[in-house]
Amino acid sequence: MHSLVVVRRVWCLIANGGGVRKCCVVFFMKLPECVKATEPVPGYPVYVIDHPTMRAKVALHGAQVMEWTPEGEKPVIYLSPDAVLKEGKAIRGGVPLCWPWFNAHPTDASKPSHGFARTRFWHLAEMEACDEGVRMVFDLASDDETRRLWDFVFELRVVIEVGQVLRVKLETRNVGETEFTIGEALHAYLAVGEVREVEVRGLAGKNFLDTVGEPMMRKQVGELKFEGEVDRQYECAETVTVHDAAWARVIEISKSGSGTTTVWNPWAEKAGELSDLPDDGYRHFVCVEAANAGPALVVVPPGGRHVIETVIAVSAE
Repeated sequence: MHSLVVVRRVWCLIANGGGVRKCCVVFFMKLPECVKATEPVPGYPVYVIDHPTMRAKVALHGAQVMEWTPEGEKPVIYLSPDAVLKEGKAIRGGVPLCWPWFNAHPTDASKPSHGFARTRFWHLAEMEACDEGVRMVFDLASDDETRRLWDFVFELRVVIEVGQVLRVKLETRNVGETEFTIGEALHAYLAVGEVREVEVRGLAGKNFLDTVGEPMMRKQVGELKFEGEVDRQYECAETVTVHDAAWARVIEISKSGSGTTTVWNPWAEKAGELSDLPDDGYRHFVCVEAANAGPALVVVPPGGRHVIETVIAVSAE
């Protein structure tokens, strides 16, 4: 059975016997059989996918992958069991879309961390299923609310493909008359068996900004292991791999349109300060993500576009 979901409501004025009547036109979309539209919280749509290649959940809020588990695997994307599903609140876990700035706003600390794309409801534009998986397309455009936070005119489109691999592509279009500069990240929370048994390879010799304590530039010596809080922005455009000894597997993160690889784990003390993360939640994920931050910020001219993409795959160690 196919489900129908409302994807857009448009108000219009219609002539009515010499007067004018306000009317709402509702647009529906037929979902593939493997996709179910749910509302775990009223007014908060989440698409639950049960496909022969994988299981996944994708929220309309933030156009965010919440969960992804390829067939025969443990979950690859971590979602906090204490995540709060509420409009305007970032989902703890999944693959948040950080845009149009990464981390704190560069000049105004009162503005939301990691921008506003991850805390807005997007528009579902397309969805289709095939033997390889499910493809979903979401759109977001500037409006009065976004312009109060960031006074530029833009259109965003994110394409999510879930199957045996996960692909997330975020396209930025400048549809205004003024160039703008963006920071961004596809902030993937990768599920691991035990963070102390994880090694991230592909960053050795790379320069990085260490933001634990006073920000400082450093160089990575050897492969990255986790022995405490990590919050780093590496100057790295190449593929990296996460080696998880506890679950005997490797997660590969490849990307394009990205000059920064960010790595984050809050460790015990910071995790204890996060109400939407269990005290021991830090042990079960690492964030390794395609990003553009610091010297890799992107300038988008009027009429221009920029695309950042990440592909996440898992294999046995």
